[in-house]
Amino acid sequence: MSGGEVAGLIVAVFWAILVSFLAVVLVRLAQTLKQTTKLVAGVTEQAVPLLGEATAAVRSAHTQLDRVDTITADVQEVTANASALSSTVASTLGGPLVKVAAFGYGVRRAVGKQAEEGLPGKRRTGRAGRRTVIVGKSLPAARRGGRSTRGKG
Repeated sequence: MSGGEVAGLIVAVFWAILVSFLAVVLVRLAQTLKQTTKLVAGVTEQAVPLLGEATAAVRSAHTQLDRVDTITADVQEVTANASALSSTVASTLGGPLVKVAAFGYGVRRAVGKQAEEGLPGKRRTGRAGRRTVIVGKSLPAARRGGRSTRGKG
């Protein structure tokens, strides 16, 4: 065997190893692509029904939102009507009710004063006869000469 034949034999073995390596890589790549194809097909089979259900849910939500919008508009109209009614009732009955209440207060006060003046042996006190609390003492006690600690110091 000559040097050329040995070199040819080495090159042939090298090419055989290289082709074997490439064949193994191609077989593995083919298996990976096959698994990927199965995975994509499975995802597609599951995703299509899910998308259909999501579409139905969105349509249902849209219908419910339309109903809520209608209800909101109705409630807004009722609120405006109630506000208008309230202001009408207040303007119609409010003034006369205040006048009736003031009249009733005046009558009650006049009757009370008249009853107070009509009792024998009772003196009329008015505002000055009422007890007023000043720094812990009543006004009559302060007039009698009661001492206060305020102002001293």
